[in-house]
Amino acid sequence: MTVNLSGKVALVTGSTSGIGLAMAKKFAQNGAHVVLNGLGDEGMIQAAKDEVSAVSSCGVSYNGANMLDADAIQQMVLDVQAAHGSVDILVNNAGIQHVCPIEDFPPQKWEDILAINLSSAFYTSAAALPGMQSRDYGRIINIASVHGLVGSVEKSAYVAAKHGIIGLTKVTALENAEANITCNAICPGWVRTPLVEKQIIALAEKEQLDIEAAAKALLLEKEPSLRFTTPEELAEAALFLCGPGGANMTGTSIVLDGGWSAR
Repeated sequence: MTVNLSGKVALVTGSTSGIGLAMAKKFAQNGAHVVLNGLGDEGMIQAAKDEVSAVSSCGVSYNGANMLDADAIQQMVLDVQAAHGSVDILVNNAGIQHVCPIEDFPPQKWEDILAINLSSAFYTSAAALPGMQSRDYGRIINIASVHGLVGSVEKSAYVAAKHGIIGLTKVTALENAEANITCNAICPGWVRTPLVEKQIIALAEKEQLDIEAAAKALLLEKEPSLRFTTPEELAEAALFLCGPGGANMTGTSIVLDGGWSAR
């Protein structure tokens, strides 16, 4: 699929690896100037910029705003608007995970997961919406999860945050329904990102399995398709939401979970 994004500016949080990086590359391939944001050392950030630059005709930049800091998030949006004129496409993808029973869940982990996985999407959207409203154009894409629709044990904070993202998506869509601004959520199942790789390694150690056997066990438990959703598939869904086919699609959740939530 191709969509003409020439002249558009796309800000993608959590985009130095995984899902966010795949989306950044997809937008760049279709003509958008992309602003990356995310964790990593200088080499990792430069590598991400180089990957996007290799497929871009409109340039790539990076903003290192801390997604735990509401003021830094607002300043990031202001900086992008000052440098490039607008934020036309906003992808809220930044996320972290911690797996633990509720009674043992560290309070700071709870606070950080809600802050990065949910509150940061609120703050970026709140900062970007006035500009979108003034230009009568905007596409907000919140990366939720199948865990925005179903629960899993030992993931209380993550599940709570992702359910919250689905609610935030609906309210954002309703408040901007008469404008040319859409807000939708994408809900992946298992995606073999660094975050999920940590869970595979933990399962391998717990069950004394090799890594690929642990990955298969993870899929067998949840995902009927028995394969990981790829970042590239999620990027295609995001591109669709920015194209003509997604122009009147708002407040919805696109689920790419291999049948997980159909059980």
